[in-house]
Amino acid sequence: MKRFIYLSLLITTLYAQFAFGQTTIKGQVLSAKGEQLIGANIYLDNTYDGTSSDINGQFTFKTNEKNEQTLVVSMIGYHEYREIINCNGQPLQFTVNLREKIDEMTAVTITAGAMDASDEKKAVVMKPLDIVTTSGALGDVIGALTKLPGTSTVGNDGRLFVRGGDASETNIYFDGLQVGNAYGSTAQNVPTRSRFNPNLFRGSFFSTGGYSAEYGQALSSALVLNSIDMPIRDQTDISLMSVGGGLSHTMVGENRAFTASANFTDLSPYMSIINQNMDFTDAPSNWDAEVLGRQKIGKSGILKGFMHIEGAKMSLNREDINSGEIQATTIENSYQFGNVSFRNVAGNGWSYYGGASISNNEDRISIDNENYTRTSLLNHNKAVLIKDFSDKFSLKNGLEAYANQYEETVLNDGMSRKLDELTINHFIEADYYFSSNLVLRAGIRSTYNDLLEDNWSTYRASLGYKFSKYSQVSVASGTFNQLPANEVRIQNTALENTQSTHYIANYLYSKEGRTFRTEAFYKSYDNLVLFGQSDGLDFTDLTNDGSGYAQGFDLFYRDNKSLKNTDFWITYSYTDSKRNLSGFESQVRPGFAPLHNASLVMKKFFRELRSQLGFSYSWNSGYTYHNPNLEGEMQSETPAFNNLSLSWSYLPTPNLIIHFECSNVLGSDNIFGYQYTNQANENGVFEGRPQGMVADRFIFLGVFLTLSKDKKANQLNNL
Repeated sequence: MKRFIYLSLLITTLYAQFAFGQTTIKGQVLSAKGEQLIGANIYLDNTYDGTSSDINGQFTFKTNEKNEQTLVVSMIGYHEYREIINCNGQPLQFTVNLREKIDEMTAVTITAGAMDASDEKKAVVMKPLDIVTTSGALGDVIGALTKLPGTSTVGNDGRLFVRGGDASETNIYFDGLQVGNAYGSTAQNVPTRSRFNPNLFRGSFFSTGGYSAEYGQALSSALVLNSIDMPIRDQTDISLMSVGGGLSHTMVGENRAFTASANFTDLSPYMSIINQNMDFTDAPSNWDAEVLGRQKIGKSGILKGFMHIEGAKMSLNREDINSGEIQATTIENSYQFGNVSFRNVAGNGWSYYGGASISNNEDRISIDNENYTRTSLLNHNKAVLIKDFSDKFSLKNGLEAYANQYEETVLNDGMSRKLDELTINHFIEADYYFSSNLVLRAGIRSTYNDLLEDNWSTYRASLGYKFSKYSQVSVASGTFNQLPANEVRIQNTALENTQSTHYIANYLYSKEGRTFRTEAFYKSYDNLVLFGQSDGLDFTDLTNDGSGYAQGFDLFYRDNKSLKNTDFWITYSYTDSKRNLSGFESQVRPGFAPLHNASLVMKKFFRELRSQLGFSYSWNSGYTYHNPNLEGEMQSETPAFNNLSLSWSYLPTPNLIIHFECSNVLGSDNIFGYQYTNQANENGVFEGRPQGMVADRFIFLGVFLTLSKDKKANQLNNL
């Protein structure tokens, strides 16, 4: 009995000592907003002691650890909480508020006025493959973008027209550096193309308005094309086409890669078979060569160098509508573009990027033995520094300089005129995440121009709110300045900036292969250039007295889930745009801005046939034009534009593709406006003729072979 009593006393004493040595830790885990967080992990660092918060966010556990310990509270989506505590046997109680962590993959993004075509973004409307596999685009990046909302198809031009603005209101950037003369030179009413091989790019950012303060001097939009960082393999691509051919080779090392390519296009054989609506005496021809080198810098940096050279020529005869005589026109173009770009992460939240580019363009023009030259040289230098102070706040600070030279020469009499200017820009822009669901972006862009001896500033602001996992809204506003075109300013260097102000509201829903996007906008124009008359070379009575507006909305729906092996998207845009044009006395709807624009794009892959079938249908309401036989200004409208295009890609082997494409399959007689005589005939009527398409349709056939150790590698993303 005594032994039992002694043993009981010993156990009780030991238990009391053990219990006295324990520390009880309890409390509650809340969000910064005071919400109870369930399932948070609470533990002492480097021990096995801990627990999880319950349905009320509460927790409790005991520990035998002594002295100072580190209490850790963690939960996915929140910043980790750490606090040094003293475990001395006394109960400890805490209320822990966890700050939300901003995760790039789940956080709200700015979508107002922005359409990403990149694998790097989660709010992607189109991917790089989409850009160049769109039927009817014929491998042209710009041709594919005209199937997106906010754009207009102007078939006798070929450039990018956005929300009631003309093509000059969109700037194009290559790896963040502006491209001068981004389109090939061409004759009036002969459509052009963008200059660069679409296979160079891993993605693009296309803004229909309200774009970042980093980009400037464009009234309507910015298109940013980003080249591929590091290709995945050595590869040789051979292209044999009905209009030419090309050869490209890529070499990949451990820390560097190099791509070289050469292409030529000659439409003479094609035009000898397929009838054209224009009298080409020398069919359009073009050659180009380009190299792209990449070198990794450290763990996260990269240096790129790119060079593109090309030459082109075309000649055609046209009947002068006033004299009835045949007018011979020849255009020869030589072009060089090069850039060096870099980006790197410096640590402690710092990163930087920038580079330099140069664009040199020369057009040699002959019209009935009157010979002219136009030369332009644009040099762009940029450096940007970014500081991520936290996952909530980031600040971008950049400085850039543009050196612009433009010259026109009449070779017959040796007369010339020249424009030479330097423009300095500074921009600063901040992103602030109030939470994962709410982000604000605001920036200011300041500019000084030495020719005008003037400076100005513009603002940009965007706000995005994510109210569910799959949907969000954004709004944006900003002011934008643009100097008039070189061809105009060279005749009056005192012309001031043209201006626009954007207001945009956007809704985006994206879930499991389905995307819906709608956007409303209003854009005002001020200080637009007006002139009395122009013969294409000279302008009279140039002033900054013009004004105007553009307003409307866009709809976009994309679905690659509802139909098996099928991807399709539908777009519709309503654009009500009016502005002063040339010598008109009132605001009129421009001929390049149809009121309604719609398109349908579909791609279906047939595995058993190893084929991809695609089609696209584009429709615009009519284009306005001025008929001098009627009262008023720009009072007439052409019939609606229709274009149905089909494409077929066949893979007999994984590395060999046979591609066929036909644009305007139905041969729709699309008219883009009318040209009238300067004087009325004996009956008092101004005679006119339609301005239509170069050809009723375009037919393309190509064979694309890829040589690589990877036998499945091919050029599908080139088609």
